[in-house]
Amino acid sequence: MTEALTADIALIQRILPHRYPFLLVDKVRDIVVNESCVGIKCVTMNEPQFTGHFPEMPVFPGVLIIEAMAQTSGILVGLSMDLVDKNAKVFFMGVDGVKFRRKVGPGDVLELHVKALRGGGKVWKFEGRAMVDGELACEATFTAMFDVPKA
Repeated sequence: MTEALTADIALIQRILPHRYPFLLVDKVRDIVVNESCVGIKCVTMNEPQFTGHFPEMPVFPGVLIIEAMAQTSGILVGLSMDLVDKNAKVFFMGVDGVKFRRKVGPGDVLELHVKALRGGGKVWKFEGRAMVDGELACEATFTAMFDVPKA
């Protein structure tokens, strides 16, 4: 499929099991099924992690950036494998080559660029880049397994 799709929060919640405070993707755009997409995460000061990380200098935790990339990839897989309303679960199998390049904080809009390197079955491998205002904030390669309950 070559036509780019989008996913709003309602569709995201029909694919991912995550909910507040751990749903870290607000929308997904530029979805090319089986290939790539861009997740959007609007970072706001009222998020619970900022009460402790760090009160005097709020920094969005790096592990949450990686999780947001993974959730974005879950939307890609959900649409690629017709997993909408199927109660699928996603589990990390590995995270490699992680590099953090800039701080992310309240007011930033994270663009989570995810590209499928291998997929089609239960196990998928992705390349992810988190960008803020055109600057690279984080990059990683990660592998995930998708568990779909039997009907």
